[in-house]
Amino acid sequence: MKDERITKLAARLIHHSIQLQPKERILIRGHINTKPLLKELIDEIYRVGAYPYVELEDDEISRHLLLGNVKEQLDTASQWALKKYTDIDAVIIITGEENNAEMTDVPIERHRLQGEAMNSPTLFYVNNRRWVLLNYPTKASAQKAGMTFNRYEDFLLNVCTMDYGKMEAALKPLKQLMQRTDKVRIVSPRTDLTFSIKGMPAVICAGKKNLPDGEVFTAPIKDSLNGRISFNTPTTYEGITFSDIELNFKKGKIIKATSNRDPEMNQILNIDEGSRFIGEFAIGINPYILEPMDDILFDEKISGSLHLALGIAYDEADNGNRSSIHWDMVLIQRPEYGGGDIYFDDVLIRRDGFFVLPELHALNPNSLK
Repeated sequence: MKDERITKLAARLIHHSIQLQPKERILIRGHINTKPLLKELIDEIYRVGAYPYVELEDDEISRHLLLGNVKEQLDTASQWALKKYTDIDAVIIITGEENNAEMTDVPIERHRLQGEAMNSPTLFYVNNRRWVLLNYPTKASAQKAGMTFNRYEDFLLNVCTMDYGKMEAALKPLKQLMQRTDKVRIVSPRTDLTFSIKGMPAVICAGKKNLPDGEVFTAPIKDSLNGRISFNTPTTYEGITFSDIELNFKKGKIIKATSNRDPEMNQILNIDEGSRFIGEFAIGINPYILEPMDDILFDEKISGSLHLALGIAYDEADNGNRSSIHWDMVLIQRPEYGGGDIYFDDVLIRRDGFFVLPELHALNPNSLK
C-alpha cells in the first residue's frame, strides 16, 4: 500500500529543499533499499518538467571497492564525479543504512585516500549546487536508534515533514545574534571552552540542506579555542563508534583527545594538519529530536544541543581550516544530560537547553512544535 507520507516527503524535497525548476537536471543518489522514495521523487521531478538522473549505491560493494582502492583509481573517479556535478543543477542524497559496521575492517588509510580524492567534487557540489541530504528508514537504522522499525519509520517521516517554514522564521534572531557576537563560552560537566566567532557568518538550516533539520551554524576563529569540552553523545566515524570523547584545546588546536577508543581516535586526528582544528560550531533546536540515535543527521539537530565539527569548514562560514575530514561531535545540555550554559559575550543565552533571551523564546520546544 502506498504511504502518502513518502509522497509528501518527495514533494517537500523537490519544492522546499531544492526548489526545482523546469528543464533543470537533478541527480538522485540513493541506496538500493530506498526505492519507494526514489520512485516518488522521479514522478515529482517529471511533473515539474525537469530531468532526473539516478545512482544506486550498495554498502557491501562500496566496502569491496574501498579495500582495494589506489590513488590513480580514485583520481579518475574524482574527475568523473567533478564532471558529473558540473553538468547538473541539484543533488538529492538519500542514505539507507544496511549495516552500521560494514566499514569497520577498512583501514583508516583507505578512508583517507578516498576522502582526499573526493574532496574536490564534494566541495564543488556543496558550494555551487543546490543539494539536500536525508535518511530513509531501514531496519538497520531503526535498530541503531533503539526503536522498532514501525516506530522509527513514523518518527522519521513525521520529523522530515514538519513545518520548516515556521522554524526558519524562528531562527532568524539567533542568526542575527551570532553575527553580532565575538566571544562564545560553553560550560557543562567537564566542559569549559571559549572561542571567538567575531565576523563569521551564521547560517540557518531549516530543511534546505538536510532533512530532518534544525540548527544555526558558524565557525570559530581557527586559533581561538581554549579549554576543554566533553561530549555526551556517541558518534560513529568510518564504522567505529566513539563515546566519552573529551578534547583539550590550546590556541585552536586539539592538544589532547581521549575517548573509549583512544588509538583509533588519535589516528583520525593525525590524518592531516586540519583534523586537529575546528571547522564548525552549531546550535541544535529541533523539538522532535530529543535522544541520540548514533546518526549525525539527527543527533546534531537534537533540541538543547550544540556541536563542533573537527576538520574542514564550509564555504558559507569559512574560517580557513582545510582537512579531508568533517567529524561532528554533539553535546546535549538539557538537565537529564547534565545541563549546561552557552554565553555570548558574557551574556547567558541558553541554560539547560532552554533559551533565556526573550527574542529567542520562539526556539524553545513548546513554541516550535
